[in-house]
Amino acid sequence: MPHRSPHPRPCRALWPAPRSAPRPGRRPVLRSASRRAALATAALLGATAACTGAPAPAPSAPATSSAPPAAHSGVGRAAPAPRPFTLAATGDVLPHDSVIRAAQADAGGSGHDFRPMLAGVAPVISGADLAICHMETVYGEDGGPFTGYPSFKSPPQVADALRATGYDSCSTASNHTLDAGADGISRTLGHLDRVGIKHAGSSRSAEEAATPTVLRAGGARVAHLAYTYGTNGIPVPADRPWAVNLIDESRVLSDARAAREAGADVVVVSLHWGTEWQTAPDRQQLELGEALTASTTGGRPDIDLILGTHAHVPQAYEKVNGTWIVYGMGDQIAGAMINHSGVHDPRGNEGTIARFTFTPPRVPGGLWEVTRAEFVPQWYDTAANRVVDLNAAVASGDTALAAVRERITGVALSRGAAAQGLVRAAP
Repeated sequence: MPHRSPHPRPCRALWPAPRSAPRPGRRPVLRSASRRAALATAALLGATAACTGAPAPAPSAPATSSAPPAAHSGVGRAAPAPRPFTLAATGDVLPHDSVIRAAQADAGGSGHDFRPMLAGVAPVISGADLAICHMETVYGEDGGPFTGYPSFKSPPQVADALRATGYDSCSTASNHTLDAGADGISRTLGHLDRVGIKHAGSSRSAEEAATPTVLRAGGARVAHLAYTYGTNGIPVPADRPWAVNLIDESRVLSDARAAREAGADVVVVSLHWGTEWQTAPDRQQLELGEALTASTTGGRPDIDLILGTHAHVPQAYEKVNGTWIVYGMGDQIAGAMINHSGVHDPRGNEGTIARFTFTPPRVPGGLWEVTRAEFVPQWYDTAANRVVDLNAAVASGDTALAAVRERITGVALSRGAAAQGLVRAAP
């Protein structure tokens, strides 16, 4: 039976005032020190430029890689030269009741296993140097109860599946972040910590909220920031104003500059925004995207990439002021979706994997530039409960999915991104 969208009314994008262990060649994930120690953090991050990760853990119990690795000790040994790196990102992970039941079946009826659902896109995700997901829901207690729409509490085994698929960081700011209050946030971040996935957008303390998430790839320090338009009318606790990041232009830019001061070479911002079921970006997305990408400090953009979620459908890619914006990547995992007209809408299970290649600056201290922009159309098969790489499926002979791939492609390119260099990735 179809599952309704978690949002029964159109959401207006209102801006409130005030992987397993690292793969070979892939840099370990680091978290910077607090902003109050930005200069010390920059020195620390620079000193660990050539570090290596811990041995790979068993797949059933991924280890966290939160501790900084030891520096190389060779006297006179030069740090590896910066190299290009790829960053992949995907849309909403939104486990409805049908998805939860499928994961229980995949686990043989005892517990939950979401890894088979994501196996179809694991080669793309694990093949990137960095991979970012959007964990829209919060986790329930071990053993449950677990719920889908309208107030989500997902099995924590979702985190294990995300790590096994190859994700390094997840945005956790969404309109469902407060569905289970502070306990839901704490459980979610705790399980992401447990499996070694970094996170941005919600916090357990003021100190955590003030600490930018910093990852490493190709010799670059990549900051990940995340924000949401709102929390479905659930007020942010007065005694925990830092629990979830709400979209505010000045706040986003201030955080981006602070991350840069803490040593970030690349700043990536995840935004939970837009109008549900609308493939075109709305006015507020366009205006905020313009403002954020126009902001510079010392002639350098404050933000290097914007990744959008929330609309449930794929939205366009566009380069604005020289910076790529993905207005919406669609849902990655969700039950059969009912739109605001009360009709099953297959677009609610369509999305893209965004993939960008960043190239080192031409001169020391310069800008890491996106030299290749790609997307991979994906689709969640609600009958099989599997995420499908549509490029791979069509290439293997499933021509029935060619029309779905073309529909997604048309949306991704609908704002002229092809002329700006965006291409559909080759199978």
